[in-house]
Amino acid sequence: MAETDFARLAPPRGATLAIVGACGGIGRAVTQAAIGIGLKVAALDLPRSLKESPPPDGVVLSAALDATDEAQVKSAFARVNKAFGGRLDGLVNLAGFANRHVGFDELSPAEWQETLDGSLKTTYLACRAALPLLKASARAGGSPAIVNISSGLGVRVRPGFAPYSAAKAAVVAFTKVIAHEAAPAIRANVIAPGAVDTAFHEGGTGRVPDASNSRPRIDRAAYALQTPAGRMAVAEDMVGPILFLLGPGAGFISGQVLHVNGAGLMPGA
Repeated sequence: MAETDFARLAPPRGATLAIVGACGGIGRAVTQAAIGIGLKVAALDLPRSLKESPPPDGVVLSAALDATDEAQVKSAFARVNKAFGGRLDGLVNLAGFANRHVGFDELSPAEWQETLDGSLKTTYLACRAALPLLKASARAGGSPAIVNISSGLGVRVRPGFAPYSAAKAAVVAFTKVIAHEAAPAIRANVIAPGAVDTAFHEGGTGRVPDASNSRPRIDRAAYALQTPAGRMAVAEDMVGPILFLLGPGAGFISGQVLHVNGAGLMPGA
């Protein structure tokens, strides 16, 4: 891909950014780009992910957490608070995974809840913990913003993804509520990717290799042929949209869903 000047519409140099799920494919791409344009980044992810796919050099803070655990989220954001002097300019929530690719009636209640928690509870807990720091940024004259990650599967559902689709649809609704409740100090928007060529499709970087959802769930070649853009997305395709929604170029955009899928899904069309 051609080199992109992410600094044009992204947050200004020196802005502080916390990324939950920073070690996944999209997380690493966003982290690397953010560091490259002079942002101060706190990388938060599961201990296994931090060990096996460590964040790139240049992060201000690397913190391990299970983002479904309230105490661990509070502890991690206390470290973010200390690292960034009591304020935060941007939050990106990338945590989430899909469970076994089977009908909803074949999933146990525990598997169903695990998948909902992986996308929805993590987003709630991170936003809740970050809110005081984002408000502090606004009081100091900043323009803080949240970008939560949903999925095209939250709109155009597919068999075998019931809890994941439900969770990602809920992330959209939750983010719209934040856009109301945190306004005008804080903006909140959603990125909804289509399929992205990352380890997510084998369970994600935080899952053990023999996890029940570790087998591939997508035919990458077939997906590319079905997409008007003619290819499957890569992690770097999500970087520009995320940094844009965090930055001043999106200063009057809040409560919106940006679908990034090469025209594979066009809601309302």
